[in-house]
Amino acid sequence: MKKQLPALRDYALIIIAALLQALSLRLFFVPANLASGGVSGVSQLINHFTGWPIGLMILIGNVPLFILGWRFLGGHQFALRTATAILAYSTFTDLILKTPLFAPDGAGTLLIHDLQGDIFLSSLYGAIVSGIGYGLVYRARGTSGGSDILARILNHWRGIPMTQSYLMVDTAVILGAGFVFGWKEALYAMIALYVSGLAAETTLEGGGTVRTAMIVTSEPNAVSQRVLDELLRGVTVLQGTGAFTGAERPVLYIVITRAEVVTLKAIVREVDPAAFMVIGHAHEALGEGFRSLKS
Repeated sequence: MKKQLPALRDYALIIIAALLQALSLRLFFVPANLASGGVSGVSQLINHFTGWPIGLMILIGNVPLFILGWRFLGGHQFALRTATAILAYSTFTDLILKTPLFAPDGAGTLLIHDLQGDIFLSSLYGAIVSGIGYGLVYRARGTSGGSDILARILNHWRGIPMTQSYLMVDTAVILGAGFVFGWKEALYAMIALYVSGLAAETTLEGGGTVRTAMIVTSEPNAVSQRVLDELLRGVTVLQGTGAFTGAERPVLYIVITRAEVVTLKAIVREVDPAAFMVIGHAHEALGEGFRSLKS
């Protein structure tokens, strides 16, 4: 049973993510005529002209992509998670119309009228909610289909980087929507696409962004001891060689939180004002002193 718990957790995350994505589409993007990009955006355009259900169009549009991308999806389990995400997302997208949030006729008219009429808030909150959904799917080691699958196909077929593939596919859909819904809506949709990516990244990697510091100093023992005593952080001593002088000098590697950066700078400045110090960003730190690797 313990071996099955991670997989069950992943599928639970996928279902929750699909619900969030469907809510963002129905509550924010569709009422404001904001194309969400990828297969979902194409489905919105088809719905606009034909009235066919968006969720059904999402499912139909993903089927050929899923078949084409099967070999690029990273194995059976990865493909199964993606199929679950697609089915759940398309189902929720149409079922939500039957909830009390919408008019009884299922025409897509919101009973919560305060959510309509503000394109800025619709793009902002739609992007945040959908981005959280995407991030949860990625945490569950799956994809949401559509642009994810097509980006992998383009990457494998033409060697196009994944980020460029996403940008090309989603931008093409949003620009196409500009001819239908209007260019103001298309511009807001582009902003929503960017914010959604940020929200997905934050959800996937967590909000615990940390800082890394590499310090070249002539007083490595003194700096290390103060870091151990005052910051209670570990220090790794690396061996470095100056290319110009040829002299061997130790390099201190330290991982700290954002709040500890000022203290670390003060320690180095007081111990060795001539030290060389580089501070970088790290998305996540796992292990002693930070989040457990087991989690």
